[in-house]
Amino acid sequence: MSDHEEEKKEEIKEDCSNPDVVTKYRAAGDIANAALALVVSLCKAGAKIVDVCEAGDQSIKDATSKIYRNKKKMDKGVGFPTCVSVNNVVGHFCPLKDDESVLAEGDVAKLDLGCNIDGYIAQASTTIVVGAEGPADGVKGDLLAAVYTASEAAIRMLKINGKNTAITEAFATIADSFGVKCMHGVLSHQLNRLVIDGPKTIICKADTNEKVEEVVFEPNEAYAVDIVMTTKTGSGKPEENKEMTNVYKRNVNETYNLKMKASKRVFSEFSQKYPTFPFTTRSLESTAAKFGLKECIEHNLVTPYPVLIEKAGAFVAHVKFTALLLPNGTIKVCGPTITPDQFTTEKKIEDAGLVALLATSANKKKKKKKNNKKKKKAAAAE
Repeated sequence: MSDHEEEKKEEIKEDCSNPDVVTKYRAAGDIANAALALVVSLCKAGAKIVDVCEAGDQSIKDATSKIYRNKKKMDKGVGFPTCVSVNNVVGHFCPLKDDESVLAEGDVAKLDLGCNIDGYIAQASTTIVVGAEGPADGVKGDLLAAVYTASEAAIRMLKINGKNTAITEAFATIADSFGVKCMHGVLSHQLNRLVIDGPKTIICKADTNEKVEEVVFEPNEAYAVDIVMTTKTGSGKPEENKEMTNVYKRNVNETYNLKMKASKRVFSEFSQKYPTFPFTTRSLESTAAKFGLKECIEHNLVTPYPVLIEKAGAFVAHVKFTALLLPNGTIKVCGPTITPDQFTTEKKIEDAGLVALLATSANKKKKKKKNNKKKKKAAAAE
């Protein structure tokens, strides 16, 4: 490679200052939105959860196979496995093929997935009430209203020179207004190419034990914003269920000489198929995948995304969207799909600052086109 070619390669930027990167985020977002819409349509009483999850993943695979066909080596496909978590299950429920879990009328279902195109991931999540013929009311209505409002506030506050701490404070105010609780341990992450959990974060609930460093949002950054809230009967501090966990991510910076054949086999498989982004045990061909993963987990070769459980009787709602901070405004490329017609509540936001914020437009400002004809006429008249 010549010096000129090397310099040209180094000049290619992998953030949103590169229009090609924005195009890939947008494409991934469109595919994620379409997959999420499909998953929503499949969530009916009696539907097997594993079938819904597989349909979401297949939708993403099919769609990504039809784009960038000339880029044979481009990594594209599922960026985060489809998860369907019901009622007090907070997230990451992605069952194996033999799991018989089904959806029931009235279940509060959290639907979560992600699409990857060339290392740029778009993640989306929404919450629905299964079989609801009209808007959710009561505690379910309050809960959906809270996460919807929080997402509307977040997209307006996620802007250049904005701060993560301000968004966290807004979440707390909104949760209090609707009589619900923000969930502990939930982080929104900056996204980078091949990185789903970048250095800048937004914490859903901050207290003396859980804090993150204050950061300022900068131009051309990308974020996946996670908002999780629970009803008042919940603790707000979910517990891990490791036995139900089936989503993992390869830790690329960790190495270890595995001892067991099953571990080596499954490590080789997920390293080749899913070197960067999370995957589900169900997608592995190794018959001893679950067993082989144990040694990988023990030596930090993979990070599990544990299934999180709230107190019995509580309901949990989750929304997630992916946004790009462009110089002329923030754009949301995907998620969530909750709309005001899905809930009804007697509660409302009283905070004057938030009321004013929510009254503003969330759409980025379009540049006004210069009217050259008028300028020419004015010049001619002079």
